[in-house]
Amino acid sequence: MLNIFSLVNGRLYQEEIESLEELSRFNPIWVDLESPSLEEKRWIKQYYGLQIPEDAMDEDIEESARFYQEDNGETHIRSDFLIADEDAPRTVRVAFILNKENAALRSNNVLFTIHDEDLPVFRLLRLRARRAPGLIEDARDVMLKLFDADAEYSADTLEEIYDQLERAGKLVLSENVTDELASEVLGAIARQEDLNGRIRRNVMDTRRALSFMMRARMLNADQFEEARQILRDIESLDNHTAFLFDKINFLMDATVGFININQNKIIKIFSVASVALLPPTLIASIYGMNFDFMPELRQNWGYPYALGLMLASALVPMWYFRRRGWLK
Repeated sequence: MLNIFSLVNGRLYQEEIESLEELSRFNPIWVDLESPSLEEKRWIKQYYGLQIPEDAMDEDIEESARFYQEDNGETHIRSDFLIADEDAPRTVRVAFILNKENAALRSNNVLFTIHDEDLPVFRLLRLRARRAPGLIEDARDVMLKLFDADAEYSADTLEEIYDQLERAGKLVLSENVTDELASEVLGAIARQEDLNGRIRRNVMDTRRALSFMMRARMLNADQFEEARQILRDIESLDNHTAFLFDKINFLMDATVGFININQNKIIKIFSVASVALLPPTLIASIYGMNFDFMPELRQNWGYPYALGLMLASALVPMWYFRRRGWLK
């Protein structure tokens, strides 16, 4: 899918392109390619003179090759953006190409973005740019606003993690934590830990991209100050992710502790039963020996006495354990 965005009265105007001829009707500052086809890549090359690299969205590209500038002035940035899907949270690689001073263009620069699927951050920026005139003035503003929206999206996701962990904490600290409930809580905590780790990696990647833009002197004074503000916001998110990791570890340890307590209760039952049944077993083994005088054979009270003694030897330890509170 090929979408272009032009500035109309200070607002972003979106248009979906379905042919090469349609490109000549617009003067965009942003060209967005979502899962581009070979034909759409060919349109970009013919009209803008831009060759989209084959490895633009590769996940295994070297970290050192994700931020660089070409000799012709093109700036290449590859950054990951978060999708906080409840079932399958993931990061999506986005390739940014800032094309400068192309003769085919009537503007100074155009931003090209290439990605495999639609992203919440991109939808958020499109919505804001349509409603707020003057929010974006050039292609560099588009990049900054995308990274700003990415930091804000990460912050919103962290708030959701806080809510999820609070609900999990109430379940863990309830009076009766069964093994089924503990298993459910462990699953929820593990999902939030994975999402928190992805957020931490995502903001780290955003910080690297902003730092590269500042070092490359791509930004004017206002944009440079905005990038610094985004970096300060990201710095505050790092503190939250570190706190959440500690909270997750606490809830994980507490849940595992309750599971161990439930298992210890079962082991205690077997321990008490084995100790309580030890005296009757001893009495039964004594009465089972081949003595010359065996009351259970010669006297009428032999068997009832032996059975009563065995019962008493079992009840007395149980009464003692209950008195000490060991059966609770």
